[in-house]
Amino acid sequence: MKLALQDETGITNDDVRQLDRAYVFHSWSMQGNLNPLVIAGAQGCELWDYEGNSWLDFSSQLVNVNIGYQHPRVLAAMKAQLDELVTIAPATANLARGEAAKRIVELAPEGFSKVFFTNAGADANENAIRMARMYTGRDKILSAYRSYHGNTGSAIAATGDWRRVPNEFSRGHVHFFNPYLYRSEFNASNEQEECTRALAHLRRMIECEGPKAIAAILLESIPGTAGVLVPPAGYMQGVRALADEFGIMLILDEVMAGFGRTGSWFAFEQDGIVPDLITFAKGVNAGYAPAGGVLISEPIAHYFDDHFFAGGLTYSGHPLAMAAIVATIDAMKEEKVVENAAFTGDQILRPGLEALAAKHPLIGDVRGRGVFQALELVTDRQSKTAVAAADMAAIKSALTEAGVLSFVVENRIHVVPPCTISTAQVQQGLAIFDRVLGQFGGLVK
Repeated sequence: MKLALQDETGITNDDVRQLDRAYVFHSWSMQGNLNPLVIAGAQGCELWDYEGNSWLDFSSQLVNVNIGYQHPRVLAAMKAQLDELVTIAPATANLARGEAAKRIVELAPEGFSKVFFTNAGADANENAIRMARMYTGRDKILSAYRSYHGNTGSAIAATGDWRRVPNEFSRGHVHFFNPYLYRSEFNASNEQEECTRALAHLRRMIECEGPKAIAAILLESIPGTAGVLVPPAGYMQGVRALADEFGIMLILDEVMAGFGRTGSWFAFEQDGIVPDLITFAKGVNAGYAPAGGVLISEPIAHYFDDHFFAGGLTYSGHPLAMAAIVATIDAMKEEKVVENAAFTGDQILRPGLEALAAKHPLIGDVRGRGVFQALELVTDRQSKTAVAAADMAAIKSALTEAGVLSFVVENRIHVVPPCTISTAQVQQGLAIFDRVLGQFGGLVK
């Protein structure tokens, strides 16, 4: 899409791209042939470059811009914090951090009393693992093969996907298969079978690894990067019961699914359970400044009243990030952003995606909650053969060319717009999806 006015600074996309390629080292990539998209600015759910091109964001960047771009209330709070106190050591008390922690605790289930702030989701998971190990006196961490928990030592070792393999330096990590009915590891034919068999598998893993050796089970409430894998009914309750039976802490990773993404403040609320530790980041302040943290239940928090917590970060509770959290949560409450995510996601976006699936045989599965949805693309619905990586890259490129930024992982398009997206914008994006998917109908065998 083209904007009516182009940038008046004289800066071009090539200027920015050349600067980037000369000096910036990119994550998760080979550096030689990168050609990054250039972004000059953004507002709400739209972004643009220096040359008049604009895009509707159906990716929320890395599924974090929950409140949309350049929200005036958050910007104002950050500007005010700049004038008041821009940085301070975490051993001191500052108003912004206290207010941010208070608001987060107020959103948590009963029985949570403290927040440990981190810089992002990875170190949130890192410190939750540390807390569980100290509290239980045990070492092992069980986590799912279909998961992503971050790129620091224990977080990447806990991650299940291929990226952990070159980075397995942390000790004591064991993986299990979590439910994924569309590609069941348990030969299940329905949701109930998948749930029952996945829980039986987890029980055997606990028994074989030694219950008294396991500090925690770490799970994404809804695995995000792994495919927006909504757990079958009863699964999360079953995991909670196993953790209780064996005295294992349950850590729920809400880094991607939390703060409105699924149509509730936390995704696990919809499964009717309460974990022992909750990790968060991303949507807590929509990425306006780096921030994450661990919500700590009272028994664990009180344990550290007289036991030393061997962990800390220079920027834990950085005032600028904390001001952004306070403003984000307040704005989301007053503007009913979570309610919008629930309604727009479940009543507009999801039916629209299901209509696309009815029209395009390329779509093998649709799944998700709220504005946390995924399309799994296949060349044959019966065999569930995944669309090849090169073809997925071409689909992503075509969506970008048509005016939609998409989040593509393997053979999936994760449909994850900001929680503030309007019905009209959802319909606009779905129409583009319709046109682009139609262009690739020839992939179906």
